[in-house]
This record gives sequence, C-alpha cells and structure tokens, in this order.
Amino acid sequence: MDSNPINIKQQEAHDLPAICRLIEEAFASVQESDHREQFLVERLLSSPGFVPELSLTAWIKNELVGYILLTEIEILSKSGPVPSLSLAPLAVRPSFQRHGIGAALIEEAHKRAAELNYETVLVLGHKDYYPRFGYKKAEDFGITFPFEVPPEFCMVKELTPGAASRAAGQVKYPKAFFEY
Repeated sequence: MDSNPINIKQQEAHDLPAICRLIEEAFASVQESDHREQFLVERLLSSPGFVPELSLTAWIKNELVGYILLTEIEILSKSGPVPSLSLAPLAVRPSFQRHGIGAALIEEAHKRAAELNYETVLVLGHKDYYPRFGYKKAEDFGITFPFEVPPEFCMVKELTPGAASRAAGQVKYPKAFFEY
C-alpha cells in the first residue's frame, strides 16, 4: 500500500453515497458509536455551518479510503460568539486503518482551516488518538460542552497560538448536530 500515494481532495457532490458507505464501515465495530454518523454527515453538508473546503476525501488509486469533515460552530465567550470548527467525523475504511490516512486527513484539514482563518478546532474523540495532533483538554482553556461527556474526550486544537484561551466559554453546536 505504501507505494500508492494518498490523494486528498475536496469532496464532490457525487462522492456522498460512497462517503456514507465508508462511514458505516468505519464505525460498524465502534462501541461508542450510535451507528448514525452517516446521517449526521448528510445533515451537516446541508447546514449553514458547512464549509465545502473542509469536507475532504482520501483516495488511493480510485478507491475512497478516508473522509474528514470540519463544520463551523461557535464558542459563546464572555466577549461574544467566537467562530470555531468541529471535527466530526473522521472515518477510514477498516482495511486501510493504521496506515496514516487519518493523520494525513487531520493535518490537511488543519492546514486548510488555518488558511480560511479559523483559529480553533474542537473534537469529541479518542483521548489517546487526537493529542498527537496537538489536541488538548478543552476544559484546560475554560471551554465547556453543552452535554455530559467525560472531559478527557472533549478537546481543542489551536490553529493560532493563544486562540483557545481567548475563546473560553460554552460550545454552541448548530441544530443539525442533534436532529435525527
């Protein structure tokens, strides 16, 4: 597999059915999953927070092997709403996991988000996976989430140094994150 480069590009509309299948496969054996992530993606792609440049697919040859989506959210800080991004979901086809595809998607998404002048990315994710990409516990920056989740799973990545501390407040997710 290593001889075949990973090609990361912006998602195209016709990719959606393949993305949904990929997400279903990637989360099929994840115990913490409600196995509805593909429906979340469909809702987020048509929500006001959708940023087309931050919906990325990973390909090896002509096979879709990974997907990442960063959606605009807000942090309600003392000085007013601060735009941020939510990483949800990150999915890699099971047979391609542990080959650096997720890492490549995260790094490319961070680069593109910074180019679009976003300063922070939030994730509810695996406490042992995301810290290697610079994610830290959100509570350490005074950022709280609007639901009960153990704090070690609630993380923030600063794309701009000092941005998380300036954004201290409660995360506000668009309703698309909660509709079923």
